[in-house]
Amino acid sequence: MKGVFLCAGKGTRMRPISYSVPKHLIPLANKRILQYNVEKVIDAGIDEIGLVVSPEMENAYREVLGTSKWGASISYIHQEDPQGLAHAVACARDFVGDEPFLVYLGDNLLESGLEEMVSDFRTDKSLASILLAHVDDPERFGVAEIENGEITNLVEKPDHPPSNLAIVGSYLFEKEIFEAIEKIEPSDRGELEITDAIAKLISEGGVVTPSRIKGWWLDVGRPADAIEANRVLLEDADLKLEGKPTNSELRNRSKLGIPKTSRIEDSLIEGPARLGDDVEVINSTIGPNVSIGEGVTIKNADISDTIIMSGSKIEDVDLSDSLLANDARIELDGNPISAKLGSQAEIVQS
Repeated sequence: MKGVFLCAGKGTRMRPISYSVPKHLIPLANKRILQYNVEKVIDAGIDEIGLVVSPEMENAYREVLGTSKWGASISYIHQEDPQGLAHAVACARDFVGDEPFLVYLGDNLLESGLEEMVSDFRTDKSLASILLAHVDDPERFGVAEIENGEITNLVEKPDHPPSNLAIVGSYLFEKEIFEAIEKIEPSDRGELEITDAIAKLISEGGVVTPSRIKGWWLDVGRPADAIEANRVLLEDADLKLEGKPTNSELRNRSKLGIPKTSRIEDSLIEGPARLGDDVEVINSTIGPNVSIGEGVTIKNADISDTIIMSGSKIEDVDLSDSLLANDARIELDGNPISAKLGSQAEIVQS
């Protein structure tokens, strides 16, 4: 069985970060979104993975992943002209061949693993399996109806949902899904919907089974979603307090990740928080819910509920609910702000 990650979306809701960093490579609790998902797939026994990407973003992924990363072999599959999820799946036809395969939306995060879902699919006779979650607002999602343990109907973002079982973004398919995709037409949104392709399997007598999610599910589509996911993942992270700050106070020590190479002086660090290697924090307050990439410098700042990627420099600012890409720079004479900055962006008060 192979794994297919759908990563070709333009990430418009994550701009300006996604102009310079594909959203699937954004670090949460100092670990990339895609890494969390690849590890889940490997735990389920799948270590051959294809990334469906836009051609112009392949190099950004290759620079981070190469052809092998986190225990998986990585192949790159181009989606030249995005036309919906079903079109993205169809692009992976040559990669998966006749094997069953898992499809994972690259910006979804799951607390639980996929082992049970994959194990059941290997032994039953279904043509597809869909991961589902109970939600309070099913009109925002694709929704499934279930009878006698099988999915009987799927509706994409219905005005009047037939159930509150939302499609999470993890699917298992046999090769028959490709023929089903060939038979569907674009939806009113102008896209080939994967729900329509699965509905075609059902209408032609194929069995489609549900799998229920356990624990939380996070859809990281916007900067606010990333900041919230960072909070959740920091709370669950295995953090190690190895550094030895000077003239500083540490709060919630069991939720602090500070490496030996980080320098902290005259500061307050409150967990949950995670610092990368070679971070410098001087006369500042950090936390809670802050993750900081390697090589970041912070002076005279108060930072909470924020993600700061590698190489950034933050001085003289109160920063909260923010997401800063690599090598960002902020200097603001103590003014409070919330910011979403792409790589090498600057906010400097002259």
